[in-house]
Amino acid sequence: MPTDIDREDVRTMLVGGAQIIETLPSKQYEEEHLPGAINIPLKRLDGQTTASLDRDNPVIVYCHDYQ
Repeated sequence: MPTDIDREDVRTMLVGGAQIIETLPSKQYEEEHLPGAINIPLKRLDGQTTASLDRDNPVIVYCHDYQ
């Protein structure tokens, strides 16, 4: 179930082993992304593209819209 979290929550969760997914298009991800983030463009975010994630640790999904 999705849950909104703040910057401090993200820091704490990453230290605890959380994975962060950036849903930016590949070109934007290459230009700038959060350290350690995995790129899965939003249009490709599905069961197949997330199959390799560690299901024992939280997953943080992040998208920054430049518009």
